Amino acid sequence: MPAQAQPPLPLLLLPLLLTLPATGADPVVCFTEYDEPSGKCKGLLGGGVSVEHCCLNAAYAFQEPGSGLCHACRSPLWSPWSAWAPCSVTCSEGSQLRHRRCVGQGGPCSEKAAPGTLQWQLQACEDQPCCPEIGGWSDWGPWRPCSVTCSKGTKTRQRACDRPAPKCGGRCPGEAQESEACDTKQVCPTHGLWAAWGPWSPCSGSCHGGPQVPKETRSRTCSAPEPSKQPPGKPCSGPAYEEQSCAGLPPCPVAGGWGPWGPVSSCSVTCGLGKTLEKRTCDHPVPQHGGPFCTGDATRTHICNTAVPCPVNGEWEAWGEWSECSRPGRKSISCEEVPGQQRRTRVCKGRKFDGQRCAGEYQDIRHCYNIQRCRLKGSWLEWSSWGLCTPPCGPSPTRTRQRLCTALLPKFPPTISLVEGQGEKNVTFWGKPWPQCEQLQGQKLVVEEKRPCLHVPACKDPEEKP
Repeated sequence: MPAQAQPPLPLLLLPLLLTLPATGADPVVCFTEYDEPSGKCKGLLGGGVSVEHCCLNAAYAFQEPGSGLCHACRSPLWSPWSAWAPCSVTCSEGSQLRHRRCVGQGGPCSEKAAPGTLQWQLQACEDQPCCPEIGGWSDWGPWRPCSVTCSKGTKTRQRACDRPAPKCGGRCPGEAQESEACDTKQVCPTHGLWAAWGPWSPCSGSCHGGPQVPKETRSRTCSAPEPSKQPPGKPCSGPAYEEQSCAGLPPCPVAGGWGPWGPVSSCSVTCGLGKTLEKRTCDHPVPQHGGPFCTGDATRTHICNTAVPCPVNGEWEAWGEWSECSRPGRKSISCEEVPGQQRRTRVCKGRKFDGQRCAGEYQDIRHCYNIQRCRLKGSWLEWSSWGLCTPPCGPSPTRTRQRLCTALLPKFPPTISLVEGQGEKNVTFWGKPWPQCEQLQGQKLVVEEKRPCLHVPACKDPEEKP
C-alpha cells in the first residue's frame, strides 16, 4: 500500500517584543498606503499629524519621526514571511532564518502577539555539499614566439592546474600564464599619425543671409609622428583641411517667469486625511529663444483633514473547530458505518464606520463518519522531510523527522444520497482513531530522529539600526 501524505510539522515561532508605536497624541508622518510585501510606507501625505487623525482611514500607515519602521493603521495581522536569509556558510551544512511581524493597531495578532512582535523560523541549508580544495601546478611549458616581428614585444608560457586537480570548485593559487619581454633586434617602420586639429578660424562673416555663406576652417598635420623613410612608413589617411558653416547669431534669450497660483482644489478624499492642490504656469513671461524655464515647482500641496473616519470592512476570523460527528436520535455512531453531521462557525470581526459585511456564510455543515478512539489497523508511513530547526533563536537548535503509525480508514461508502433526485453528498472521516501497528524500533505510534543544526546565525531585527 502506498505511503499516506505526512501532515506538515508545526512551525516553531519565537516572538521578539519591540517598542510599541507612538501614542495617539505624538506627531507622526502619515502615508496613504501600507505595502504588505515589503512592509514599507508608500504615498507620503505629510508630517506633524497625530496617529488618531492619520488612522481615520484604516488603509493608511505612519512612521514615527527618525524611525524606518512603518506601522499600518488597520487591525493587526501577521505580515507575509520574509525570504529565507542566505545560508550561514557557503559550503557544507549551515542554517538560515526568516521572520514575520505583527502589523496594525488596536489589538493583538493571533497567538496574542502585540503589534511590532517578530516571529522567527530557522531551517538547515546547504549551498554545496563540499568545501573547495586547492590544486597544484604542473611544470611550466616552453616559451611561445615573441609577439612582434620587429622591435620589442613579449613572450608567454603556460602551466596546468592538475598536480593535483582542485576539488569542489577550488583553484590553484597564482597564475596559469607568465610573460617576459623579448627583442627581435629588427627596426620597425614608423607610420604617420595626425596631430590634433588646430583651432577653428574666425568666421568669414558676421551674419547669415548675405551673398556668401559664412564659413570657418581648421587644419592638421601628419606629424604625430611623421612616417619614417627607411624602412618606409604609411602616410596619414584622411583630409588635412576641414570647413563648416558658421552658426547664426541667435536672438537674445528670455527667461521664463511664474504666473500667480491658481485656486486651491477641494480635498482629495471624503474621509480621513487627504491633500489639496494649487497650480501655477510659467507664462509671465513664457521662456523664448533658449531662455531658462522657471525654477521651482509648478504645484504645491497641503494636508486637509475631513475629521470623518473611513469605513473598515469586516474580515472573517479562522473557522472554529468542527463539532462532534453525531446523528440525531442515536447516542453514538462511533466506529459504525452510519453517516452523521457536524458543523463549524466563524466570526466576522473588525467592521466599523459602515464598512462592508463579510461575504459568505458564517456556518459550515458536512456529513461524516465518526472514528473517534476506534481501534483500526495501521501502517507505518515513510520518513517525513526534515522539519524546521528549533528553537530558532535559542541555544543548540535541532531538527527532527518522523515515521508515524497511521490508521487505515474503513471502506465505508464515500458518498450518500439524502433525498432522491438531489444528487450525492461527500462523507468525511472525523476523529482521532487508535492505529494498531507492529512495533518499529520499540515504538508503537511514532519513531523520531533528531539532528543538530550547524553554523546558526543570530536573530536580529532587520529594522534596527546597527
